[in-house]
Amino acid sequence: MKEAYVINQVFENGDFSQFQKGEYENCIFRNCHLEYMDLSFFSFNDCEFIGCNLSMAKLVSTAFREVVFKECKMFGLHFDECNEFGMSFRFEGCSLNNSVFYKTSIKKTLFKNSKLTEVDFAEADLSNSVFNNCDLSGAIFENSNLEKADFRTSFNYTIDPASNRLKKAKFSLFGSAWATLSP
Repeated sequence: MKEAYVINQVFENGDFSQFQKGEYENCIFRNCHLEYMDLSFFSFNDCEFIGCNLSMAKLVSTAFREVVFKECKMFGLHFDECNEFGMSFRFEGCSLNNSVFYKTSIKKTLFKNSKLTEVDFAEADLSNSVFNNCDLSGAIFENSNLEKADFRTSFNYTIDPASNRLKKAKFSLFGSAWATLSP
């Protein structure tokens, strides 16, 4: 089956269970139901997802390049399985609970007004990323590169300075619950 190449399209209010594998460029997905879909080997370039549900979608070798997610429900996504080449996205008003960014390189990523409960950021490179007004309850930061990351307006995070790279990272005194260091 030939893969699709779709450019400048708007997809709205649909159930895309018959969605065709391929490359989507400069497309908008609005109020789309993509939960549990197999999006493996799809490629999204300069696309926007607005009000979509992508929870538990399969993302093996999925490419996200310059993608914006706004007000999306994205529970349990494994971004660690995505195609890392050129991977870049931003999240605004999203729920990414229980998603995994293990060992991903997502420098300069913006997480804004998002719920990141129990998200796994272990061994991820989040340098220069911004967590703007995000709930990071139970998020895992272990051996993560958080250099120059900005957590000043976020809350409910626990970050152990002994097991993460924090050079020039910015924090608020009220946002974190620091792990205790042993002597």
